[in-house]
Amino acid sequence: MTLFHDRRQLLSGIIPSYTDPEACLRQLIELQKQVPSLYALLSVNACTLAFTHHALAPAWMTVGLPSGMIGLCVVRAMHWWRLRPQEISGAEAFNRLRATSLLTVLFSALFVGWALCLNAYGGPFEQGHVAIFVAITVVACIFCLTHLPVAALLVTVIVIGCFLIHCFTSGNSVFIAIALNTAFVTVVMVRILTNNFLAFLQLVASKAEAQRLGEENQRLAHTDSLTGLPNRRYFFQRLDALIAASAGRDAAFALAIFDLDRFKPINDTFGHTAGDRVLEETGRRLGAFATGGVMVARLGGDEFGVLIHAVDGPDEVVELCNRICSALHAPISLGETQVMPGCSGGLALYPHAGRAADALFDRADYALYHSKERKRGSATLFSQEHEDAIRAERAVETALQGADLAAEMEMHYQPILDTATDRITTVEALARWTNPKLGRVPPDRFIAVAERCGMIHSVTLLLLRKALADAAQLPPEIGLSFNLSSHDLASSETVIAVLAAVRQSGLDPRRITLELTETALMRDFEGAQQAITLLRALGIKIALDDFGTGYSSLNYFHRLPLDGIKIDRGFMADVESDLGRSVVSTILDLCQNLGLDGIAEGIETTEQLKAVRRHGCRYVQGYLIGMPQPMTELLEGFRKRTLPVEPVAV
Repeated sequence: MTLFHDRRQLLSGIIPSYTDPEACLRQLIELQKQVPSLYALLSVNACTLAFTHHALAPAWMTVGLPSGMIGLCVVRAMHWWRLRPQEISGAEAFNRLRATSLLTVLFSALFVGWALCLNAYGGPFEQGHVAIFVAITVVACIFCLTHLPVAALLVTVIVIGCFLIHCFTSGNSVFIAIALNTAFVTVVMVRILTNNFLAFLQLVASKAEAQRLGEENQRLAHTDSLTGLPNRRYFFQRLDALIAASAGRDAAFALAIFDLDRFKPINDTFGHTAGDRVLEETGRRLGAFATGGVMVARLGGDEFGVLIHAVDGPDEVVELCNRICSALHAPISLGETQVMPGCSGGLALYPHAGRAADALFDRADYALYHSKERKRGSATLFSQEHEDAIRAERAVETALQGADLAAEMEMHYQPILDTATDRITTVEALARWTNPKLGRVPPDRFIAVAERCGMIHSVTLLLLRKALADAAQLPPEIGLSFNLSSHDLASSETVIAVLAAVRQSGLDPRRITLELTETALMRDFEGAQQAITLLRALGIKIALDDFGTGYSSLNYFHRLPLDGIKIDRGFMADVESDLGRSVVSTILDLCQNLGLDGIAEGIETTEQLKAVRRHGCRYVQGYLIGMPQPMTELLEGFRKRTLPVEPVAV
């Protein structure tokens, strides 16, 4: 089979056909290097043969005819010299090869006919020169036309055939021997020619295969295997190229980032196979938006990037991104179950939001964070307001990194009332930071900055030790509640350090409640579950903070060893309305059924307090119960008996 394949491959090269344009181009490139030399050799040989016969043969045979033939050689040599094979197509290369083969017949017949005509003039020396001319012509053509075997074989057949006939008909034994010797050498040369051309074809095929494999590897290196979309590497390559193309003329384009809102709970609840199915369908829907001016890529996890060229205005881009969010909000079928992962987006415009890839991406990511926090399910355009917020955060980060936190930070405490006994049972520790340059910095700002710059663990432990030291002054029946960041719970080192701090404080762990947000649980549910189990093993209580503001509590919190749920303050504003009462009542019923304490936050009016008590809420917290204050003022209030509050009649 291999031999048959090689012969068929050789035949396709000897008899050109436009089946492999790459091979035709390679043949033309190699021939360009050799054919001018062939024409030069033919011209020099013709000159010498004409010179040796000049005194013996007619002038038209030694001057006129060779001059015309040499002129043709010069013209053809210049044609090949000026040829640019890299700039022509495979079809044109095939046509040029065919034309070269036809011209070979003409030149071969012309030169051998002329040489044999001269053989009739002169003695044995001149006739020997003709034989040498024929042999050299054949050998030169075979070598120079190696990459076009059909032309080389035509030369061989025409020249050697005519020479053999001439020698055998002469009857001269010396000429017959020369002819036979030349024929034998020619056969060997033709064999070498075929082997070399086979090796050439195999080399061309191997290079083509290597190029194909290289292109395939490059495609795979730039493609996400799950969704089939371009991957993060290709996305940033295209972003850099787009910036370079737009830099000189400030042509506007947009960079958008999309993140699925509920992918993690879907992945954890239904398994990774279902998660992959969601990502595949998300990639398919995003791919529908990929036109000539829109490039879509998967950046990793459930995050996708979009580059939008030739932006006419921000409204147009925001509208497109909102359509993408809407498309990704549609239900996805997982067998008999349907899920709605939802999607939020953030986008930044070049050059207004930045001229570097990192700056554009960071600002689009900031806009995405804003969408997640305030406009979930839609896209947010990075604006000057966001830029001002970033600068403010950088100022906070700079101050945080250079601050004497132990001296500048303090703890305030807000009481939690047991409505059954009208006594304070717990105080929640709330951090306060007063910086010499920035003044009072709100906790939500510096905590968020500490999380982003990697300082949250040291800040948490510092604040916890302060709170534990203050709590030692409280009456033994009053507990301490302290908030842990989502980053704290995800760090096993921080959890171990929290346990160590509690042990070192000497405070009874059963008096301590650690409050966790749903975000802390969603970052790594399995890790959170292990951390909570470890903390409760020491006797520490666990409460879920801001319940009702997230989207996955009902899927998760019943699987966790919780002690209480804090109802978000946002529900208290409407607690006296029918809808507000229904929501609060439902949450409290859930707590009662699961044996959990329900704590209502944000109680600011007597009417709110009455309403939650009517619904059976035992524990309440808010400005009506007590403002956050330093431990010294809190203890002073206890001594003056301003706390606990007076019973409120229902």
